[in-house]
Amino acid sequence: MRSLLFATAAAVCLPLSAHAQSMDDPDEALPEVVVTATRLPAIIADTPGARVIDRETIDRRGAVFAADILTDVPGLSVVRSGAFGGVAQVRMRGAAPGKTLVLIDGVPVNDPAEVNGAFDFSGLELSDIERIEVLSGPQSSLWGSDAIGGVIAFTTRELDGLAAEAEAGSFDTVRGRLAAGVSTDRYGFGAWVSRFDTDGVSAADAADGNPEADGFTSTTAGVRGRYAFAGGVSVDGSVRWTDSDVDLDGYAAPAFVFADTADSQASEQWSGFGRLRLDAFGLAHQVSVSASDIRRDTISAFPSSFEADRQVYRWQAEGEAAGVAFVFGAEREETTGSLSTGLTEDLGTTSAFATARVDPADRLTLTGALRFDDTDDFGSKATGRASAAFDAGAGITLSAAYGTGFKAPSISQAVCDFCFSSQPFPTLRPETATGYEAAVGWASTDGRIEGRATVYRLEVEDQITYVFDPATFDSVYVNVAETATDGVELEGRARLGGGFDLSLAWAWTDARDETTGARLLRVPEQAGSATLGWSGELLSAALTVRGESDQDDAGGVREAFVTANLNGAFALTDSVSLTARIENLADQRYQQVFGYGEPGRSGYVGVRLRY
Repeated sequence: MRSLLFATAAAVCLPLSAHAQSMDDPDEALPEVVVTATRLPAIIADTPGARVIDRETIDRRGAVFAADILTDVPGLSVVRSGAFGGVAQVRMRGAAPGKTLVLIDGVPVNDPAEVNGAFDFSGLELSDIERIEVLSGPQSSLWGSDAIGGVIAFTTRELDGLAAEAEAGSFDTVRGRLAAGVSTDRYGFGAWVSRFDTDGVSAADAADGNPEADGFTSTTAGVRGRYAFAGGVSVDGSVRWTDSDVDLDGYAAPAFVFADTADSQASEQWSGFGRLRLDAFGLAHQVSVSASDIRRDTISAFPSSFEADRQVYRWQAEGEAAGVAFVFGAEREETTGSLSTGLTEDLGTTSAFATARVDPADRLTLTGALRFDDTDDFGSKATGRASAAFDAGAGITLSAAYGTGFKAPSISQAVCDFCFSSQPFPTLRPETATGYEAAVGWASTDGRIEGRATVYRLEVEDQITYVFDPATFDSVYVNVAETATDGVELEGRARLGGGFDLSLAWAWTDARDETTGARLLRVPEQAGSATLGWSGELLSAALTVRGESDQDDAGGVREAFVTANLNGAFALTDSVSLTARIENLADQRYQQVFGYGEPGRSGYVGVRLRY
C-alpha cells in the first residue's frame, strides 16, 4: 500500500496535504487524530472523507488565510478571483460552492444573500483558528441543507497567556496579531485582534496589460469564554467579527472586458454562539443559540448592497447504552437575506437528527445518522448516512460510507432574483445528492508512516441552474442539471527521522454535467501537494509544492501550474521566534482562475511572541 501511494503521487508529479501532527518529538510515532464535526467524536482513520489540520500544521505551512491551506486538501478546489481579498470559494468533490457548509465554532456562516448561498473564504484569517476539520461527501444527515457536498468546520483557539505576532513584506504588506487569555480546568476566557494590510497586485492579470495594484485590508477580533458550575453544569460561547475592504477589477464601459477598474467592496461579518451544558437523566445535554450576520457593499458603475443573517436554535443530548454511543436532538434555523431590489426574504427549517455508533465486534465499527428537515417553503426531506470501518490487521483499515444530502434553494433562487420572464417563475425543488466512498488505510507497526486511498462517487440531481432563452429573452432559475463526480484521493504522512517529515496528497476528479457530458467549470482533473518539513532544536522549516492540471473556465481554459512556498522559524528563546516565508519560490506566472493574476515571488519576515 505504501509503495502504491507514494509511487502514484510521484508519477503524476503533483503535491499534497499537510495533515495534523505534533512535532514536539520528530522521531516519535504519529498521533491518533480525532474528528469532532461528526457530532460523535471519531477516529479519523475510521472516518471516510475526514481530514484534520491542526494549529501546528497551519504555522509550519505559513498559511495566513483559509484559502492558503485548503488547497492542500485532496478533493477540494479553491476558486479565488484575485490574490488578495478576491472572492474565494471552495468546490468539494466537484460540487458547486454553495454545496459546502462552513462552520466557525459550530456556527453556520454561509452567506444567505449570495446567489448560491456560498461562503467567501477571502477574509477568513487563520491567526485565531486552532483546527480545521473537513468532511467530504454528503453530510446533510449531520448538518442539514448546504452540507450536500461536505462540511468545513473551523474551531477558534483557547488562550492561556499572551501572544503577539508581527510580519511585513512584499507589496507593502503588514500583518499583526495580539491575543491574551487565561485557562484553567474550571474556566477560560480570551480575546484577540488581528490586522492584515497590503497594497496587493492587480486582480486582472498584470501580464495582460493591467498594472494597477488592488489593495486589501482586513481586521478580525473576537472573544471566547467558558465556565463550569458545580453539578455538571457549564456555559461557553464565542463571538468573532471581521471587517474588510478590497479593491476590485471589473468590466468597465465601453469595452466591457475584464480589466483594471476603480471598483471596491466593503464587507462586515460577525458570528457567535452561546451554549449551556447540563448532565441530567443519564445524558449530556447541550442547548445553544448561534447567529451570523454579513453585509456587503460594492462600489462600481452598478453599485449594490446585500445583508443577510442566520440564527440556529439547537438542543442535543449525548449518551451511551448497551455499548451504543448516540446523539440526538432538534434545531430550528431561520435565515433572512436582501435582494437586488432592496427587499428582504425569509427562509426557515425545523429539524430532528440522531447519530449512533456501535462496535459489534472487536475490529468492526458501524456508524449511522438520520435527519428529518421540514422547510417552511420547500417541503420535507429525510437524509441518512451509514459508514463502517474494519481493522483487517497488519496495520490495514478498510472503511466505506454511503450518504444522502439535500440543499434547499437559496433566498435569491427561491424568489428568482435577477430573473426576467413574461411567464410565472418555475417552482423550484431542493437539490439532492447521493455519495458513495470506500477507503483503504495503512499504518506501519511503529506508527511513523500512514496513508489512505479513497475512491468515491458523488451524484447531484435537480441542480438549480440559471438559464437564458435567446428566443424570448427569459432568464430564470430551473431544476435541470444533473452532475456526477468520480474521484480518487491519495494521502500519506511519514516521520522520516533526523527531524524530517513528509505529507503527501493527490486527487483525481472527474466532474461532469450528466445532461451534456461537459466537464464542470473550475474543477481541475488532477491536483496535489507535497510538504517536506524539518525541525531542529532551534530552527524549523517546511517546503510545500502544489500543482493543478488545467481546468475549464468561463471564457477559456485556465492552464496547469506548479508553485512552491518555503516557510521557516528560528527560536530565539522559548517565547520568541523569528519567522520568514517565501511564496511562489520559482517566480512562476500562473492563474488560479482564468483571467485573474497571482503574485510573483514574494517574501515576508516577522516575529512571534508567546508567554
